[in-house]
Amino acid sequence: MRADGHAPGRLAPDGRDAGELLRRCARDVVDVAEGIRAVSARTGTALCAPPLTASARRRPRTGLAARWALLRALTHTQGLGGSAITAPKGMGQVLGAAGAVLGRESLAALVAVTSLRLRIAAVLVDHPEFERDPGMRRLLEAVTADRDLEAVRALRALFRDRGAQRALSGLAPLMAELVAIRALLDEDPKHDETGWALAAGREVPAGPPHDPLKDTDQGQGAAEAVDLTDQEKQFIATEGSFLGFLRNIEVLSTDGRILVQNVRGPDGVVRYVVQVPGMAPGRPRSDAPQDFVGAWRNLVMTDSPYTRSILRALADYGIPRGADLALIGHGEGGLALMNLAQDEEFCRTYRVTHVVAVGSPVDDKKPADPRTWVAAITNQHDIVAVLDGRDAGSAFDPHPHWYAVDYTGPIHEFPLCHMLREYIEHLRTVIPEAREDVDAALTPYRGPIVRTQAYQLKDRAHPPEGYPFLTLPTTSIPTTAGPVDVPVRYYDSSAVHLCFPVSADAARRLLPGVTPPTPSRLGRRALAVLSLHEHRCSTIGPYTEIALSVLVDDLWRPRPYDIGADLLRRADLRRTGRYVLSLAVTSDEARVVAREIWGQPAMRTTAEADLMGRKIAVRSGDLGLTVEGRLGPGIRCPEADWPLYGRRAESTVRTLVRAHGRLRLHPGTGVRLRLDTAAAEPLAGQLRRLGLDRARPLFVLACPQFMLHRSAGTVLPR
Repeated sequence: MRADGHAPGRLAPDGRDAGELLRRCARDVVDVAEGIRAVSARTGTALCAPPLTASARRRPRTGLAARWALLRALTHTQGLGGSAITAPKGMGQVLGAAGAVLGRESLAALVAVTSLRLRIAAVLVDHPEFERDPGMRRLLEAVTADRDLEAVRALRALFRDRGAQRALSGLAPLMAELVAIRALLDEDPKHDETGWALAAGREVPAGPPHDPLKDTDQGQGAAEAVDLTDQEKQFIATEGSFLGFLRNIEVLSTDGRILVQNVRGPDGVVRYVVQVPGMAPGRPRSDAPQDFVGAWRNLVMTDSPYTRSILRALADYGIPRGADLALIGHGEGGLALMNLAQDEEFCRTYRVTHVVAVGSPVDDKKPADPRTWVAAITNQHDIVAVLDGRDAGSAFDPHPHWYAVDYTGPIHEFPLCHMLREYIEHLRTVIPEAREDVDAALTPYRGPIVRTQAYQLKDRAHPPEGYPFLTLPTTSIPTTAGPVDVPVRYYDSSAVHLCFPVSADAARRLLPGVTPPTPSRLGRRALAVLSLHEHRCSTIGPYTEIALSVLVDDLWRPRPYDIGADLLRRADLRRTGRYVLSLAVTSDEARVVAREIWGQPAMRTTAEADLMGRKIAVRSGDLGLTVEGRLGPGIRCPEADWPLYGRRAESTVRTLVRAHGRLRLHPGTGVRLRLDTAAAEPLAGQLRRLGLDRARPLFVLACPQFMLHRSAGTVLPR
């Protein structure tokens, strides 16, 4: 059974599906690109043809002119492009390499990249929620603009961000397009065939040579038998059925476990059912192969740590050779199981009778045993299921003998439409006939469950994230937002500290308490610091932070210029520090932690920050605050480890902050602070009282990427 029609997306002005229009345009454009490529090949062959070479020797005037015209057509920036020469040997190779070195892109490649960008635009039209994520937006811009370093940083930031689950789920359907763009735009001609195959929808050459994740998922795989919890055992099916197996997969969640069960069929024969969940959301994991990287490897290769781990689990379970086996999986799990079904050695060891893949891109795969019954069930809104290159609702059916259900579900938003619980509900209510048909096919597996065993799959061991800087003992502290582990660890952050000389009297008036700390003096002035942080991955989630602080002397024995000598001490031995006057953060959890653990006067606000490059920008409409400018030349300076002081009730709280990154000192002439509204107590009001509206900092400390950890606040007897 296959439903007709495409999943509806945003409508164009003429009422047609805008996403489908973009996909049709992409197909037309890639046809044009392949035509240009063919012309480039013929022109390059003609340039290097022996008859033309001989003619140039006999009649230099006309022969050389003809070769010059061909060469200009191939290498000129307004022609076919410097790297368009595809002659296999001799001068063609030399000229093609020279064109690549000079940065001249092939016209055919640029047109193919346009087609790929149209395909990306079609996905974003149908699923605009992807583009709203700043990490995804940054990655797409970097890849399509051919900025390698920024693309790598953006991808690493997405992988590390614990809050980027939606973004990484959205990245998976776009990965083929991103890899194709990268392969077509880079300077290595060995990657061209991969890029063209992905752009034109052809079969990728065996194991794509341009795999950006090839070095990140090379584990040998392992499996360890584990017990289900008492609560999980209550929901595990005791009778074999299609929905029962799917509910078992839902119980396992996506924490790296699979389930193997013995079923005694109606004929009394014991058969075996392997049930495998899909991809775990979020960044790649070192403790299990069930992640985004594993999904990509399963898509483009038949062997992966996921499949190797499943093989080890089946060997440990003790399934006898030649036993009947049914493989049932969701998402990446269905993909990994289909890869096993393609393995001739696996099919010689076991008789794979059934493969059922729900929400999995398996159309470009085929089981080794022609007797294997295959069912593929996909929601047309679930774009993970079209990673194999075939659009939802396509009239082309690569496997007419499969049982394929391609239906339009009521849930449109991704990744919700990919979740297994939605598929289970749709099999009950939207496509009950599909459930009945699969159950009928699984009749030999309809019977009592006589044994159940869960396995925890393992990947290759990796160092803990942030090792060794962030591998330190932690303690759980209760807060109104729930328990928080301290020190709070920040795995990927950017920071810019704007340092302003201000009136010492104005700074003293802003410090609280009956006996306030004494502002540190630099001459007759105190030093105020506006710290801008973009925390992309931390143990309390991603957030943006804007903090105003003042440098203060030793709380008990303040001495002039003590800060100069104190900077020579270790951070934990310093008596001076920065007193936090105001703090604005963009998440509730960060606000609670700052107030209850660090004693800092935090408030929730909205803010956007871009601190990764030389050009910096921070804007907060709630605060009426804008900081923007370009950092000038800088010099390397020591790490920005500081004690921070706050206030809890009548007590002073000291927090130690340790950082690890490449901090640089810049002049402040290119950066300006501006307050756009009259709003905003306390932070904007304090900035005005310090005279910082439209001020330029004396100097700027910037670190575009670093790690840090903040200890629990210590209450001082003062």
